[in-house]
Amino acid sequence: MMQTPASMVMGIVFAPLGLVLVFTAAITPQWREGQARLNIGGTGSLLRSGAKGQGLGVRSGSVEALLLLRSDGLWESCLQVEQSELKQCWPVAGPYQRDARVRLVQGLVLTSLFLCGIGIILACIGVRCWTDLPLRRVAASGGLLVVTAGLLSLTGLGVYTHNLRRLGVDPSQGLSNPRFPQLSLNPAGSLYFGWLGSCLQVLGGVALLFSFKRPRCPTCPSRQEQTVCPACHSCPEMTSKTDMDVYEVSC
Repeated sequence: MMQTPASMVMGIVFAPLGLVLVFTAAITPQWREGQARLNIGGTGSLLRSGAKGQGLGVRSGSVEALLLLRSDGLWESCLQVEQSELKQCWPVAGPYQRDARVRLVQGLVLTSLFLCGIGIILACIGVRCWTDLPLRRVAASGGLLVVTAGLLSLTGLGVYTHNLRRLGVDPSQGLSNPRFPQLSLNPAGSLYFGWLGSCLQVLGGVALLFSFKRPRCPTCPSRQEQTVCPACHSCPEMTSKTDMDVYEVSC
């Protein structure tokens, strides 16, 4: 019985896993996060009243303070009171949204998702697990798209990681923020999901690219110079054999 090559199986498994992880990273707002201590000495604050109801206020002298967790994604930002259910999210806006590097990463990730999806469709058509003869050129073309998608998402992740603490920051103010003082931003979970997914995309695409390699066909025992094609049955000694290790016709 003819079998699907291991490289195709590896590619058809890794590529969708990478796509799911990169998509998860793209839609979640945890690319970077940081904690800040916010003084709420005034009255009429929603966060203050909610936090006091849960006993989460931290008193520093005569001023009460809250520990806030700020997180940013590509399309959404969130603010949460630490160790509580008080959380508010909103679409990215302001200097962060207008930052050219953020827009570049958004474009790279979206292009990567599109190319990877097309590549997986081509790979599924090329592998054709329900038949004996895979379409190796179609599968390899899908692998090329998947590799390109992985490299694009890796580029976007690299740009974001390199500029993580400078994205959306006014150069005249540096890293200081009058509303959230002492905010230290660090990589968050979605960024790691993106790195893992991009690497899986590259590995899966490279595995599919091995489909370009033409497998070696057996030779006819009585005529060593003749290459046997399983479909043509050009060698009399092999016409009776039904279990062949060759999966592709090249006659």
